[in-house]
Amino acid sequence: MKFTLADRVSALTPSTTLAITAKAKEMKSQGIDVIGLGAGEPDFNTPEHIIKAAYESMTEGHTKYTPSGGMAKLKEAIIHKFETDQHLTYKPSELIVTSGAKHALYTLFQVLLNEGDEVIIPTPYWVSYPEQVKLAGGTPVIVEGKEENEYKITPQQLEESVTSKTKAVILNTPSNPTGMLYSREELGAIGEVCLEKGIMIVSDEIYEKLVYGGNTHTSIAELSKELKEQTIVINGVSKSHSMTGWRIGYAAGNESVIKAMTNLASHSTSNPTTTSQYGTVAAYMGDQMPVEEMREAFEERLNIVFDKLNRIPGFHCLKPQGAFYLFPNVSEAAKKTGYHTVDEFTKALLEEAKVAVIPGSGFGSENNIRLSYATSLDALEEAIGRMQKFVEDKSR
Repeated sequence: MKFTLADRVSALTPSTTLAITAKAKEMKSQGIDVIGLGAGEPDFNTPEHIIKAAYESMTEGHTKYTPSGGMAKLKEAIIHKFETDQHLTYKPSELIVTSGAKHALYTLFQVLLNEGDEVIIPTPYWVSYPEQVKLAGGTPVIVEGKEENEYKITPQQLEESVTSKTKAVILNTPSNPTGMLYSREELGAIGEVCLEKGIMIVSDEIYEKLVYGGNTHTSIAELSKELKEQTIVINGVSKSHSMTGWRIGYAAGNESVIKAMTNLASHSTSNPTTTSQYGTVAAYMGDQMPVEEMREAFEERLNIVFDKLNRIPGFHCLKPQGAFYLFPNVSEAAKKTGYHTVDEFTKALLEEAKVAVIPGSGFGSENNIRLSYATSLDALEEAIGRMQKFVEDKSR
């Protein structure tokens, strides 16, 4: 029997990140010495006190359903986190806990968008933003964050992209894949456009704890009461507390939007994993030193490998201010080595240099590649050495 798939999935673009990671793992399973720099997760284990709290919750019998929007104790911990970090006050009814921040975004777009509604997405973007918008019947409007502006869009670009169908704009700071931060002043100027035009702001702050070089993270929601009311903050513990597999994210904002998201979750995922929720309470209410130690380790790696990466002929990279990615422009290197596109160059790096990186085309930026430094320093230095040798040998 032949089955016909729904139109909504036929147009989906597979995740470039997962595809490259899968290919690298396949090669490794064949005994090939591949260095994978595609991972979007910390290489640290979850802090011990979080694991202990989750284990104890199970032994105490907390293994049943919770409310679909998350248990009250965890919402209290998230409220505490917002008050401590951003001086923002939320009510429990303004919060939903989800099965990862990706699920928070997916659910938000499902309740927010009608057919044809537009969502402004700055490039470079996280790979799932456009696909999630399309799945909800919306139209992604791609606006280029130029390299000369640290891959960030300007208020003027935003204003020029707004139409009568514009429903929201996505801001990701620090950014995946660029690691760049919007400053307080930049967010304020963008916020003015959003207030004037009546655009909802989707503020993805999943990397907020991983900021370097003396920079600070600012949430656009903390700039004014008006901006807070117009912003849905997306966050979670995956990156900050090295809990990617625990699948806990959340959204905070407008009560009616959160209620709709909770209703949808009750008919799709029910509740986020109960054990993971107890672990997340410990993550936010317990010792934060492991978070800082991980941040310091990432910053040390960044400072060691950044200059080495820029020494590769044809590589040009801005120094990231957060997250754990490098996003060099390698179009010149691709040309030097005889490849027509960066995608072809990336494929050759994997097959010949045995280094797995993510082509920038998956992020809406065809001249770049993304490298994760959420791996050992030895592996990073070896990978950079292999890439440099590859480029130099091919350029002769």
